[in-house]
Amino acid sequence: MKPRVLVVGSINMDLIVRCRRVPQLGETTHGEELRTAAGGKGANQAVACARLGARTTMVGRVGKDDFGRRLRDGLEAEGVNVEYVRVDPEASSGAALILLEEGGENRIVVMSGANGRLSDEDVATARELLGDADTVVMPLEVPLHVVHAVAAAARSLGVRSVLDAGAADRAAAEAGLPGLVDVLSPNESEAEALTGVAVRDAAAAAAAARRLREMGARDVVIKLGDEGAYWAGEQGEEHVPGFPIEPVDTTAAGDAFTACLAVALARGAKMPDAIHRANAAGALACLRLGAQPSMPTGDAVDAFLRERSRGS
Repeated sequence: MKPRVLVVGSINMDLIVRCRRVPQLGETTHGEELRTAAGGKGANQAVACARLGARTTMVGRVGKDDFGRRLRDGLEAEGVNVEYVRVDPEASSGAALILLEEGGENRIVVMSGANGRLSDEDVATARELLGDADTVVMPLEVPLHVVHAVAAAARSLGVRSVLDAGAADRAAAEAGLPGLVDVLSPNESEAEALTGVAVRDAAAAAAAARRLREMGARDVVIKLGDEGAYWAGEQGEEHVPGFPIEPVDTTAAGDAFTACLAVALARGAKMPDAIHRANAAGALACLRLGAQPSMPTGDAVDAFLRERSRGS
């Protein structure tokens, strides 16, 4: 039976500028290519969950504009249930400007648009849908009070919550959000924003993970890029190594990781095994340009793991 995943989060159109290097303060540099691609952490994770074999429903908002139409149609084409993706006539669709350097590293500026208008009405919708979900996945690119309320509802209903801490700041920690979350998954900078611990190596990741556990998170999985991830939870702690690759575009690698982690856990995988699989999904996402276009399928993750196992 397919796991049932509810995603409450952001939906953006990404404007990707490829350049040799990003400009410094006051400097102008020349871009080499401009592309548009569907993105937004919530939508990326919804697409990834669907491709990984989950029955996926999305709660979010887009504007009444061409971007919004394209974004909603794209999610539907991926098999995501978009019945609860509202078209907001009073806001533009969310957008992200991504400056992509040679070597795959990026810098991103996000404009929330309709994503910033998720409200108690969307929370009520999500609360109703939680009754038919195994797992709810949320990023922090929508209003904090919405994420907080959905996490609280999931806790009260016994539905596993997975929080991708993208766009995290100290306010999320001060609001007590970690204490409502079953699986909290920040990257290095997000972990630092939540805890004040600078994550520069595995030892610092362990310290930050333990701090987040003290804040109430049941399991903490800190994404460490090509170094893999550090897990601390009720059943133990472990550094799960990543996979060496030559990245093309690291945009949304964390979204692929989070989605794969959520789907694997919903299927009953133990945490270290789920993280190992999520590391593979994140690595695969780095091998293609764009956010949603790079989200891997379950078959692709299986093939990648088989290949790497033969090469070990």
